[in-house]
Amino acid sequence: MQHVGYAELASAVSNAGGLGIITALIFPEPEGLRQEIRKCRKMTTRPFAVNITLLPALVPPDYDAYAQVVIDEGVKIVETAGNSPGPVIAKLKKAGIIVLHKCTTIRHAQSAVKLGVDFLSIDGFECAGHVGESDITNFILLSKARQTLKVPFIASGGFADGQGLAAALALGACGVNMGTRFLCTVESPIHQNIKETIVKADETDTALVLRRWRNTTRLYRNKVTEEALKVEKESKSGEFSEIAPFVSGKRGREVFINGDPEYGVWTAGQVIGLINDIPTCKDLIARIEKEAEETLKEKLSLFTPGSKL
Repeated sequence: MQHVGYAELASAVSNAGGLGIITALIFPEPEGLRQEIRKCRKMTTRPFAVNITLLPALVPPDYDAYAQVVIDEGVKIVETAGNSPGPVIAKLKKAGIIVLHKCTTIRHAQSAVKLGVDFLSIDGFECAGHVGESDITNFILLSKARQTLKVPFIASGGFADGQGLAAALALGACGVNMGTRFLCTVESPIHQNIKETIVKADETDTALVLRRWRNTTRLYRNKVTEEALKVEKESKSGEFSEIAPFVSGKRGREVFINGDPEYGVWTAGQVIGLINDIPTCKDLIARIEKEAEETLKEKLSLFTPGSKL
């Protein structure tokens, strides 16, 4: 939730009964994260988490410093993701913090368990942003997680309603993690026009870029995304510098400020096709809970022990 996971949205999700998450790397310096955590505390008395995502970079952020801020400020839950999270996880666990790690494969999930994480977010190919390189959708991934993992897990990628929550629970998950759906809420700190663009979109309105560099990312399909795909396909050198101007995070941030969905690249999951309104976080979570309960009761009522066709 880069450029989105601020205190405003995190506190709204937590106040509505979910677990809101602040995105650490929105802030160029750890001190900015510290101030945002303190701001969030003034907006909710309920638990919230911080996300620390470790991704390839020419000049990597000081992940240790961000983790230290989380520890200093008494945050009890951290979501980690990305490459080589071992040192950060070890530091957080030593401080008694609950660690949720996001994975796109069972192999990575098992490695995270060995590092001592408390629970996992199993991220299917449908998701927004970094999808991994294995292209396994949640129907298979969640069932495999149920069969093989010894720690609790939640489902991520493709969830927007109570029917999806009910399905995730049936497949073995303890809950769901939603990004694109919360992007399109009243409290989401992005331009109204982007929210309306999401409502109008179909499930086919995303594209995968950067596969050539094994950093595959799902983005909203717009003219900049198409230009990036053209460079990726036609580049003779394969130099990342050729595509870098098209996938600039700075331009993506401007999209959420100026409201022009064509200005730069921005992440969105395939679930974009299931989003039809812009509710408050409170109304959204209440609706999802109600839908899930009704769905599970309805399907359970179809089951008659000992019946024969």
